[in-house]
Amino acid sequence: MFKMTAKTAAQLCAWLACSLPLAAVLLPAAARAQQEPPYFVTYSTVLEEPGNLEIENQDIAASPKNANSFLAPTVEFEYGVKAWWTTEAYLQGQTTTNDSTVFTGFRFENRFRPLPREYWINPVIYLEYEDVNDADKSFLEITGNTSITTQQLSNGALRKEVERSIEGKLILSSNAKGWNISENIIAEKAVNEAEAWEFGYALGAARPLALKGSSRECAFCLQNFAAGAELFGGLGTRYSFGLKQTEQYAGPTLFFNTPHGVTLKFSPEFGLNDNSAGVLWRMGASYEIQQLRDWFRRAR
Repeated sequence: MFKMTAKTAAQLCAWLACSLPLAAVLLPAAARAQQEPPYFVTYSTVLEEPGNLEIENQDIAASPKNANSFLAPTVEFEYGVKAWWTTEAYLQGQTTTNDSTVFTGFRFENRFRPLPREYWINPVIYLEYEDVNDADKSFLEITGNTSITTQQLSNGALRKEVERSIEGKLILSSNAKGWNISENIIAEKAVNEAEAWEFGYALGAARPLALKGSSRECAFCLQNFAAGAELFGGLGTRYSFGLKQTEQYAGPTLFFNTPHGVTLKFSPEFGLNDNSAGVLWRMGASYEIQQLRDWFRRAR
């Protein structure tokens, strides 16, 4: 029987991260990219359309002080179950210079929109289960009291510690005059260890560069671009709530919706204190396949 090792899983994750954007370009143009604000960490209240599947890879690279540089890909599969319910699965890995390539774990999340109409402030409830080892370098969120100095340890030592946890987020989002403003409040609790609740936050604001479409078809029209900024970090634990001994980051984001339906994102995120990395470089590419469930209905 074939047994997937951690190295094989990490190589698969990296291969998916590289090949999915290329595959998206080659798929028929019947699909389109989801129109979400250009955030990497902050969630808005935009959910996936029912029946649609969005495939995304998110890569993060950094060269922390006194530690080896690394590249960490995350592959995401997001599916719209209902208009009020979106589910998503993540596969994660990383490769560290002068060290190794490892598979770091998986996540499974669900987002629920309790109110059917648009209001001044719109809420979404986020629930996630994650099975991730300490070699994870995805920085998908930051909670608790952490420091970038942990990256000085080898992958072999870090991957031995596996945390299985549940995470909840209250996502709030507002839209006005083309702007989206989103706030996330995060709470996380390990279920396989006796650890305290950990807290974090993420804030984002973004706007398309043009609100009206061009009268002619063009690839680089302003309406195909959006720009924004994010601020995120940890808020300590139940027993040490606050900004002390936490990682904090802020940076601009840029979004480009290509003519082929592939959405590209980029952001340099700058560490705001000594516990943080100098710069986290994020790159993302996503592609949305419309009405995937209809493909299986037609096949019957």
